[in-house]
Amino acid sequence: MTKFNRGALRPALIAALMGCAALPAMADELFYVAGGVGKQAENFKEIVKPWEERTGHTVTLVPMPNSSSDQFAQYRLWLAAGTTDVDLYQTDVIWAPQLSDYFVDLTEAAKDIVPQHFPSVIESQTAGGKLVALPLFTDAPALYYRTDLLEKYGKEVPKTWAELTETAKLIQDGERAAGQADIWGYVWQGNAYEGLTCDALEWIKSFGGGQIIEADGTISVNNEHAVQALDMAKSWVGTISPEGVLAHKEEDARGVWQTGNAVFMRNWPYAFGLSGGDDSAVKGKFDVAPLPAGTAEGGSAATLGGWNVAVSKFSTKQEAAIDLALYLASAEGQKRRSMLDSQLPTVMALYDDAEIATAVPIVPRWKDIFANAVPRPSGPTKGKYNEVSARFWSAVHDTLSGTGTAAENLELLELDLSDMQGSGW
Repeated sequence: MTKFNRGALRPALIAALMGCAALPAMADELFYVAGGVGKQAENFKEIVKPWEERTGHTVTLVPMPNSSSDQFAQYRLWLAAGTTDVDLYQTDVIWAPQLSDYFVDLTEAAKDIVPQHFPSVIESQTAGGKLVALPLFTDAPALYYRTDLLEKYGKEVPKTWAELTETAKLIQDGERAAGQADIWGYVWQGNAYEGLTCDALEWIKSFGGGQIIEADGTISVNNEHAVQALDMAKSWVGTISPEGVLAHKEEDARGVWQTGNAVFMRNWPYAFGLSGGDDSAVKGKFDVAPLPAGTAEGGSAATLGGWNVAVSKFSTKQEAAIDLALYLASAEGQKRRSMLDSQLPTVMALYDDAEIATAVPIVPRWKDIFANAVPRPSGPTKGKYNEVSARFWSAVHDTLSGTGTAAENLELLELDLSDMQGSGW
């Protein structure tokens, strides 16, 4: 768990007081906490540079663990303590109902830019009638695949999980026989954390097994389609996926993929730009497609993700912090992020931006993937979502690792969730 180091957060202010640097008159140094994968933390400096130059304020990024579960736990500690040392928090799309009491209502401040964004994203950040965070980017995962290997073996991009399983095994076996001993057919996120909730929701939804808990509060997770989906995923472990996949998060999967040791990968848009970098073994040899369907009825499913920016109600620099949040959520701020991080904007007009389309061609192409996005059940479970998700990913991880069957674990999960619901979400 990242420790909050007050002294490490204030180097610019200390330098100014010592006469080593001079801050502009009335300038504020804002502290912004965020996790990040890939080069997002590094690119943040470039994203905020125009705002810093215009306002004279500065922004210090306080890095967090990559795991969103770890981030949420640390945020709760700081916010419950009422810390004034953090001005802005980068928040997951599912956190608004749980953290709304700690954040400034941005409804009035953002009234001019709200119509520019996808309505569903703005809705996801509205809790108790308050707009508690502004969108930075939206997210939906895709199937990354090796174009060169599919061509070599005469295979099409798989449309179903059954096709993926077969193709992955065929190419994995063929490449190993040719001397590529470390290659695997498919890498994904199997660690017991929020990422596994995302992967498993996609499997279950694609088999017609529902969304764990439906919008009306119905607990739907214990059904034969969900069992079928988890049994399928368990069959991958040790066959087309390494045993170590049960400890993989996003960056672990990308590490295997980007060194050329995977045929397929499930990951978010950020991995696209990095996979095409000069240090990538798969540069020029990959593409993306929607995640496979389980059944014709289930179709393809991609978990709705995305990150937002919220202003702490404990900040002593709220005016500057709100201005920064507005900039980051604006077309200008989102365009810079998209160009640097290959992230999907929530400003609708940017999907028709020619410069973005040229520099980051995945943005217009991700429309089909985004169309299959499915939300996690944070709405119906309100403040209990993280606990619900932890129960779900634990049941899934037990199944994948052989501790109980899918049918047994989902039955126990249903009983668990029913008890929680009875006590009130």
